[in-house]
Amino acid sequence: MGSNYFMNDVGGKPITHRSALAMGRIRLGSAYEHVAARSLPKGDALTLAEVAGVMGAKRTSDLLPLCHPIGLDQVALAVVLDGPQRSAVVYAEAITQGRTGVEMEALTAVQVALLTIWDLAKPLDSALAIEGVRLLRKSGGKSGLWLHPEGIPPLPERFAHLQGAPRG
Repeated sequence: MGSNYFMNDVGGKPITHRSALAMGRIRLGSAYEHVAARSLPKGDALTLAEVAGVMGAKRTSDLLPLCHPIGLDQVALAVVLDGPQRSAVVYAEAITQGRTGVEMEALTAVQVALLTIWDLAKPLDSALAIEGVRLLRKSGGKSGLWLHPEGIPPLPERFAHLQGAPRG
């Protein structure tokens, strides 16, 4: 039985402004204080996670077999500490002018950033957990604006332009 895997043909689609915003959380347990103090044995997990997330977004088509390689106009990340939950929340926005969306790039950026935090925090606590990774919004193309049905939580300052009135 043969498989029918193929990349979608996007050649006839118009080039439009496209953006996607994703988020995810890592529960840090006893490593939380060291992450917050930026004093992990391997270094500052928060800054490195933002850099790794950008790198991950840029490599998305290398990791996902049927994902189109696209030119990214911008990738921005923010890592926010949540003291009561002893966790870090990662947000990533990807933007392009293209024929296909950037949801996978935003989601990959979040996952790579979360895994980077995990890698740096694991010497202090092995009971880490990644959870709640999801797409919050996407815009562009014929589908227009899509917002997660559960809504968009308050966003870090870096993404204040997305808070409030939907932007398509």
